Amino acid sequence: MKVAVFGLGYVGFTTLCCLAHQGHEVLGFDVNARKVAGVNSGIAPIIEPGLGEMLLRGLADHRISAFVDVEDKLEDCDVAIVCVGTPSGPDGAHDLGFVTEVSKEIALHLGNGRTKPLSVVYRSTVRPGTMEGLIAPIFAGFLADKPGRVELLYCPEFLRESSAVNDYFRPPKVVIGTSDGEPNPVIEELFAGLEAPRFVTRFAEAEMTKFVDNSWHAMKVAFANEIGRISLQLDVDPSKVHEIFVSDTKLNISPYYLRPGGAFGGSCLPKDVRALQNIVADCGVNAPLIDSLIRSNDAHKYCLFQLATKGLKPGASVLLAGLAFKAGTDDLRESPNIDLARSLLRERYRLSIFDPAIDAGKLVGANLGYAWSWLPQFGTLLVSKKQAEARRYDRVIFANRTAGMLSFSKAQSVIDLNALSDRANRLLAPSASREEPAQPGDADLPFDVMRAVA
Repeated sequence: MKVAVFGLGYVGFTTLCCLAHQGHEVLGFDVNARKVAGVNSGIAPIIEPGLGEMLLRGLADHRISAFVDVEDKLEDCDVAIVCVGTPSGPDGAHDLGFVTEVSKEIALHLGNGRTKPLSVVYRSTVRPGTMEGLIAPIFAGFLADKPGRVELLYCPEFLRESSAVNDYFRPPKVVIGTSDGEPNPVIEELFAGLEAPRFVTRFAEAEMTKFVDNSWHAMKVAFANEIGRISLQLDVDPSKVHEIFVSDTKLNISPYYLRPGGAFGGSCLPKDVRALQNIVADCGVNAPLIDSLIRSNDAHKYCLFQLATKGLKPGASVLLAGLAFKAGTDDLRESPNIDLARSLLRERYRLSIFDPAIDAGKLVGANLGYAWSWLPQFGTLLVSKKQAEARRYDRVIFANRTAGMLSFSKAQSVIDLNALSDRANRLLAPSASREEPAQPGDADLPFDVMRAVA
């Protein structure tokens, strides 16, 4: 098929490359001219394993092209997929401005040359009622004299950053929302070959799916971290409690997101939890657990800062290993590690940052905007692997799982915030996490971080 993808962020760009890999011809659209030019030149706008190679292959096979302007390019397309952002608005609700604008753009360019309906598939996370109350009326208004020109569908995505390609081809489920809850042959063909439980339902149930999923994932992270903080206070090893808890796959469901460690962040969980809080308030429902998720996450960020700086005087030199919310990605949007870096600078620590996935000159779009808004000096704080390992720091803080990439012989102490355990951090640096004096030579011993954690 010939497919148009609107929005070349994580979801859109992954969709573009994966569809081309399957043999479809794919047109990508984005308002960011720099991003479009980069895609056409073979430069991936995001760091994601496998996508760079898929982009080059798609360009070589003439299956991928990117544009800023729509013009008449939709005339012979079978499907248009909308993957634009729905960021948090001032009240916590999703800002649907991008969804509204791209809907108008598509409707405006559905000219008289079409002989069959265009299937427009929305993958952006929107609140229940958006398809019927906002999207459908937009198309009805623009196409009042052109009935049967469009078929609307809502199909939420379930991609995790750093494993997006595998998640695209092996999703946990496929959810297809239609106006009447009946199957659609075009989308069935588009998703053919994806082995996963498949649900065809009305728009509203499909729209609600991502709120349930992402709020559940956020709740698991917050719950595990609350247990971790309580355990630390009671001198209980959180890692052992976690080991026992996740062994119960019959009642405790699964181990994912249930390991005490870093706060939740990224482009999905925080904004979708805030949006669900807005829905709860709008409906007048009392949902204190949902309302507590962001507050609990903020409390955990402060706990991580205290753990990271325990026994460390202001003015000490600190290396923060990991700035993105997740290792293997360059996504800085709502990264808790941005908040940690800001706190370290505020308390007058001399900060350096190592993250192998981040190149300040290559960030684009909302990712670039968030980074420069919340940590404008981050580009000057970044150091290379060679620089990180060569310098002597009073404290090295592993904020995401970049631990296996660094080896130190000159660090005074190392704290792994992913472990959230005094026991694990004693293994990392024998003299760092206890009151008694260090043994002779402790600080000068080289060690393998991953082996120490294990």
